[in-house]
Amino acid sequence: MTGSVPTTAGVPSVGKGPAANLAARRAAGEVHADPVQEKVVLRLQAVYDQLAALADHPAPRRGLLARLGLVAAPKPPVGPHGLYIWGPVGRGKSMLMDLFFADAPVAQKRRVHFHEFMLEVQERLHKRREKLAREGAPPEADTIVPIAREIAHETRLLCFDEFQVTNIADAMILARLFETLFDEGITVIATSNRAPDELYKDGLQRDRFLPFIDLLKQRLEILELGGGHDYRMDRLRTLDVYLTPLGAWATAKLDEAFRALSNGADGEPRVLRTQGRDVDVPRAAPGVAMAHYLDWCAKPMGAADFICIAENFHTVIVAEVPQMGPDSQDKAARFVTMIDSFYEKKVKFVCSAATAPARLYMEGDGAFEFQRTVSRLMEMQSPEYLALPHIA
Repeated sequence: MTGSVPTTAGVPSVGKGPAANLAARRAAGEVHADPVQEKVVLRLQAVYDQLAALADHPAPRRGLLARLGLVAAPKPPVGPHGLYIWGPVGRGKSMLMDLFFADAPVAQKRRVHFHEFMLEVQERLHKRREKLAREGAPPEADTIVPIAREIAHETRLLCFDEFQVTNIADAMILARLFETLFDEGITVIATSNRAPDELYKDGLQRDRFLPFIDLLKQRLEILELGGGHDYRMDRLRTLDVYLTPLGAWATAKLDEAFRALSNGADGEPRVLRTQGRDVDVPRAAPGVAMAHYLDWCAKPMGAADFICIAENFHTVIVAEVPQMGPDSQDKAARFVTMIDSFYEKKVKFVCSAATAPARLYMEGDGAFEFQRTVSRLMEMQSPEYLALPHIA
């Protein structure tokens, strides 16, 4: 599987696990002491230590008969039970997982957004069913188990960021998928804004999803990283969120904002999926997305696409919003839809623009209605709005 999120950029690794890595960041003045984070990192360190012990006692090598398929190959050792770390935005969940993943002593490890992982699982299922149909084989009673075993063969440590479930197609297969992954002995570390009981809340056929919640509680240690200080808010307070005029200075400031809000990550392209459509995010890191105005407003995107972005990112950065007029009414309409969607989900919006909000769209169809967007752009710069919790 491809497309893992490279989140270790800028994360110090001293080769002794997340507790030592966090101490190094604290000594460098990059983070402040936080007793709640300290409790969570100690649990991560315990998993790290168990993985290190397994690395010192690897599974027996496959003998000749196993390589020829004449006898079953020895299974890899069962990994330690993992963690499900949940809490509000800005508490450092992604940072702590980065510190764990940076030098986790596992050769086959992967750090990936949960949404991206499930897109890949669905694609694997589709390809397997197509292959069986081409070969004239009867449909499998359970296609999920062999797919899960493939994944477990490739990866022994799975670290999921932004664990959330919004798609009924995913919800219906998760219990079987993860039951097999756990039975195959892989270790899972996950972060989420939601407690397990809140996953897929109000989703279609949720009663069929409930066994997965029970499975999470049985197979993972549930840790809340809640209350306390919102470090993301500290970073937002130091940033200019509406930059004008356009130019190299504004571009540099947007890049600075992205790195500040993503703990120094470079980011990479990411594809979301909603209602059977792909939604391209040109640059993404945990919780933060960045795009050029034309990437979204010059393409046939609608409210569902922007809501999907808003649900997946607490902060969105948009570069080079131009002054719009009668020749760009379609783009202005999409810009309105985008801002409405972000406002509804209390997404924090950072942008560079050609002019002040009141002058962005003064002529053309919908110019009068655009005044509501002007009002929202102004409000979204306020300390009060910036302090509001993101609605995922």
